Amino acid sequence: MEKFIDNLPAMDLMRSEKMTFVQLIIPVESAHRAISYLGELGLLQFRDLNSDKSPFQRTFVNQVKRCAEMSRKLRFFRDQISKAGLLSSVHPVLQPDIELEELEIQLAEHEHELIEMNSNSDRLQHSYNELLEFKIVLQKASGFLVSSNSHAVPEERELDENVYSNDDYGDSVSLLEQDIRPGPSDQSGLSFVSGIICKSKALRFERMLFRATRGNMLFNQASADEQIMDPLSTEMVEKTVFVVFFSGLQAKTKILKICEAFGANCYPVPEDITKQRQITREVSSRLAELEATLDAGIRHRNKALTSVGFHLAKWMNMVRREKAVYDTLNMLNFDVTKKCLVGEGWCPIFAKTKIQEALQRATFDSNSQVGIIFHLMDAIESPPTYFRTNRFTSAFQEIVDAYGVARYQEANPAVYTCITFPFLFAVMFGDWGHGICLLLGALILIARESKLSAQKLGSFMEMLFGGRYVLLLMSLFSIYCGLIYNEFFSVPFHIFGGSAYKCRDTACSEAYTIGLIKYRDPYPFGVDPSWRGSRSELPFLNSLKMKMSILLGVAQMNLGILLSYFNARFFSSSIDIRYQFVPQVIFLNSLFGYLSLLIVIKWCTGSQADLYHVMIYMFLSPTDDLGENELFWGQRPLQIILLLLALIAVPWMLFPKPFILKKLHTERFQGRAYGMLGTSEMDLDVEPDSARQHHEEFNFSEVFVHQMIHSIEFVLGAVSNTASYLRLWALRYTYIVYILHIL
Repeated sequence: MEKFIDNLPAMDLMRSEKMTFVQLIIPVESAHRAISYLGELGLLQFRDLNSDKSPFQRTFVNQVKRCAEMSRKLRFFRDQISKAGLLSSVHPVLQPDIELEELEIQLAEHEHELIEMNSNSDRLQHSYNELLEFKIVLQKASGFLVSSNSHAVPEERELDENVYSNDDYGDSVSLLEQDIRPGPSDQSGLSFVSGIICKSKALRFERMLFRATRGNMLFNQASADEQIMDPLSTEMVEKTVFVVFFSGLQAKTKILKICEAFGANCYPVPEDITKQRQITREVSSRLAELEATLDAGIRHRNKALTSVGFHLAKWMNMVRREKAVYDTLNMLNFDVTKKCLVGEGWCPIFAKTKIQEALQRATFDSNSQVGIIFHLMDAIESPPTYFRTNRFTSAFQEIVDAYGVARYQEANPAVYTCITFPFLFAVMFGDWGHGICLLLGALILIARESKLSAQKLGSFMEMLFGGRYVLLLMSLFSIYCGLIYNEFFSVPFHIFGGSAYKCRDTACSEAYTIGLIKYRDPYPFGVDPSWRGSRSELPFLNSLKMKMSILLGVAQMNLGILLSYFNARFFSSSIDIRYQFVPQVIFLNSLFGYLSLLIVIKWCTGSQADLYHVMIYMFLSPTDDLGENELFWGQRPLQIILLLLALIAVPWMLFPKPFILKKLHTERFQGRAYGMLGTSEMDLDVEPDSARQHHEEFNFSEVFVHQMIHSIEFVLGAVSNTASYLRLWALRYTYIVYILHIL
């Protein structure tokens, strides 16, 4: 068996790429171009050689700040374009390449121009709003003043003769009576304040005025005919015009303070109708002039934003790339002469030639007299994980990486996820009608792949487009499982011939109560359509799909354990095989592998045994007689043996591995307490941080706790994961009920 496994071909797709540790010595004059070319290649991961320095202590911190400032300006332009309702160009306009310094000057000029235009526009808009409010106040308040004057004329004689003949009564006359008296109102100091306020604040404003003046005021209000822009939120709000009649300077002071507190704007309105009309004409003419000026300013501002929007995408990409280049340069160190930069990093072995070509091109393009030195180095630390992906496998790799990234050279689960993920989806949502709809959507995304990849999509469409090949496989497997379930939008069809069952009588009156009888060979493919609507439909289909879910779950969990075996063989770790792989296989298959075997036997023999009873009493009463639940000869002693093996497998996973690792560590470093004497310079040069960490003491407690957590997680996970696979059946049942409810 071992010879057969050793003779298997290498699993290149299954494992990450082999990595090598390299060092680069780059002259200063070609450093920027070299890092830029390497970034476009995307096959070299640099180590941070300045991890002990803060971001503000690094060499190229000023350039990073400049790029950050330019990014801020570009975001400001993008927000202004979006606020103006303009569309920025998705495809960058072809223009000659510009240097970063020229771009910085252009961005500063555009920002200064745009800020100045915004400031002028805000001032003009503020003046326009004030004049518009003044016009509305003149129109509404004049109505209050005219109505009060016309009301005062017929009652003038009565007020003069009766009210003012008594001097004592003149002190206690009410404000309303003073208001309707035109002549003596000036002598008593009656005046008014007119203005405008938000409609939502009008009620609270009136109450506050009433309390402040103790009721000695008259409040008139009228809604404005048009909405006015709020200068803070730039939204159109409804406002109310008010006129407050009062008496006395103290009341006037209180009213003006309350107006200021509520954000009400007060405007002077003359009592003379001729002056009101004259002021209204002047305000209307100024409003027309301001409106024309505002329109011209908006057109000029939109023209400037449009010119910026044509180049915005290219400028943002350029600044983002430059910032990434300088961030990478900050990870490099200067050599002793301060003329070269030294960098270290990891790259795949297959990419060495491409990297060397990019470095040579950078040297040639920068007219450097000194070439870039690229050589391999040895490293003790574990390399990073790198998987080569394409358009088909990238989405599946992202799904796997969302749960965890495999270690260097470990088996990559994404290879199997390409099939298992869409297939398990189809198990839950198998319907060849819905599968066809999903297939058409996936084919549309794939057919327009080149066009959609160049467009800026929304978050939802971008997610669908990124998983277009996942949708393709999901649709194909959904059609396949839908044919097995014999469901087309939850309706069965006789696709592969006639049913194997028929009615007991010609009228089929008892088909759904007593049931059908079998009269021919089973249905060729999938579920017989006669099961739909029969009295035993739910017990049969639920039992079928629940047991099928358990079989799929146990098979997939065994696949995961098998991958751990190939990992252990690849890393030559016999300890992991003996004390991790073997007990895990024994524990899982002694319980749930045995349950899968019982399911298959029950299907093959047609037995009526209760598997719930068998599995429960396997733990509670393993020595009791199975009776009618016995599926095969020797089942009871086999259950006892499997139960004992499962109990033995738990301490087998937990205890041996930590103690063996401790013993091996002690034997490996025995007699090495005293090492070779050397200078501090040699220690720093020859033995890097990773090597010094390699000689740290073996922490037994940490290893034991880690192994205990791993063992408990596996034992509990074997139970919970098997139960979780029942969701395939549960979601399938819920899906059918939902579709039937719609139909």
